[in-house]
Amino acid sequence: MGYNFSRFTRGIAPGSRIFAADGEPLSNDMLRAAVPSIFATEAHESRSARFAPVPTVTVLDGLRAEGFEPFSAVQARTRAEGFEPFSAVQARTRVEGKAEFTKHMVRLRHRSLTNTTGDSFEIVLVNANDGTSAYQMIPGFFRFVCENGLMTGETFSEVKVRHSGNAIGEVIEGAYRVLEDAPLVAEQVASWKAITLQDGERLALAESAHILRFPKADQDGEAPAPVQPEALLRPRRSADRATDLWTAFNVVQENTLKGGLTGRVRNAEGRLQRRTTREVAGIDQNRSLNRALWLLTQRMAELKSA
Repeated sequence: MGYNFSRFTRGIAPGSRIFAADGEPLSNDMLRAAVPSIFATEAHESRSARFAPVPTVTVLDGLRAEGFEPFSAVQARTRAEGFEPFSAVQARTRVEGKAEFTKHMVRLRHRSLTNTTGDSFEIVLVNANDGTSAYQMIPGFFRFVCENGLMTGETFSEVKVRHSGNAIGEVIEGAYRVLEDAPLVAEQVASWKAITLQDGERLALAESAHILRFPKADQDGEAPAPVQPEALLRPRRSADRATDLWTAFNVVQENTLKGGLTGRVRNAEGRLQRRTTREVAGIDQNRSLNRALWLLTQRMAELKSA
């Protein structure tokens, strides 16, 4: 599953994300049309002289020379004139003129790592030249059957590079450090595929994910969640009816992040109303949920193997 980075249809301003078609990597022209903040070569005027911008396009060109290719990208929404943001949790710029410098995310795969099992290791890049983010590289995994991107938990390498000094060289070096974890991530995925879950265990996974996604639901004065935990277990395709841990994780992750699930809740007058879950479109919230779900699944695997 996974750069569900997935991470991004509903509530995203037009031209703010792009996915590769037919398995072909994205060119700079394609990226420029959809995610212009990748091409910022200077820092936003609000930054001090000590702030060293890290042009993402320069890093991408360097990574391409090393065999990495971009396959999806998204940038945070901006508070455009006359436009009300879709949700308070979405990443967005808050300062006028930051649209060309705002936070963005790019998912890359190394040419040697796209395999025949329907999964591929990825490197997830996050950057911003408006002061809202250091350069970050996180291990990821892409599951082709559902065209969704995962991010691993904190047990694998994560690289952060500050906007100072030789940042570009450090970023490219960091990408290789993250790439070194590819065999370990693949090994963990294989182990999850070998673990069978009972119905109660799958429900426990969904209940935990439900709390992560709707932490304030049912608290005093808060609206109930649009759906119950069981809804997160609904497979979206026949291939996802398997009972192994890897499949269960992917189903829960996709339903948690992509949204589109419909349920019924009682309003203040006690009447039932239909509600639909929204996609987690904000870069930061998507990343946090993605990694928390990976860690949750890792703990489930440890309990099953004990």
